[in-house]
Amino acid sequence: MNTRAAVIIGGGILLLVGAGVLWRVSDSQTRLDAPAERAEPNLPIPPLPPRVAEGAQYDRCLAQVSDDPQRAAIDAQTWRDAGGAAPATHCLAMAQLALGQAEPAARLLLTLATQTDATAPVRAAMYSQASQAWQLAGRGDDAQAAAKAAVGLVSDNPDLWIDLATAATARKDYLAAVDGLTRALALDPSRADILVLRAGANRLRGRLDAALDDVDRAITGDPDNAEALLERGVLRQRRDDPEGARADWLRVVALAPESQAADLATQDLALLDAGPSR
Repeated sequence: MNTRAAVIIGGGILLLVGAGVLWRVSDSQTRLDAPAERAEPNLPIPPLPPRVAEGAQYDRCLAQVSDDPQRAAIDAQTWRDAGGAAPATHCLAMAQLALGQAEPAARLLLTLATQTDATAPVRAAMYSQASQAWQLAGRGDDAQAAAKAAVGLVSDNPDLWIDLATAATARKDYLAAVDGLTRALALDPSRADILVLRAGANRLRGRLDAALDDVDRAITGDPDNAEALLERGVLRQRRDDPEGARADWLRVVALAPESQAADLATQDLALLDAGPSR
């Protein structure tokens, strides 16, 4: 899985993937004891974000974001002041995100998204990134507005529909999340990750049968999909099948021991062993 960032949200995991956002969200009822105290990890910035231009200086600036975001921010601001235009602005926004400055980053990304001389796919990508930044800033309404603008520009990109579903999930509008993920799946039926996301959204709606159908489809197509197995474990635990849940979570740890999915599976196994919370 091409993970761009991970954030622990209410005992679940938010994974930013590809050009869009992939959520695996677990509400407090999905755990034996909702681990809301899990710490938020650092937020790495994607090494190859959607681009607004080409050029060696732009390449160097984006590469520096991962290595030294503070230096990247200073250099990008200097470049922007000297007339660096869109590439400098984009690099500055990426550096701000890496530094945890999500709100100013979102505003910069919106300035890029509203530039009418850019192509629709580039503008949609900037709206997508702005939506993600607003999510990290805790601005759900703004995240939803940016995600809607993105699909309004480019309606045939499944990752943009995932963004919109992400924004809906953050607002606890799980029906809208399912609708968005259904649109994404219609555009690319081969993607197991979308099935896993829709399974999570259906679980949050209380539609466990529909959730299990989706996750079983994902596992049938990709038996070693750690995220799908993690989600199925949650569903099995919800359906009073602790041994089935244990088997799935142990499989996650065996398949991807260094992953975020394995970390959550390990915590779930510990909670399972501890028994129901008092």
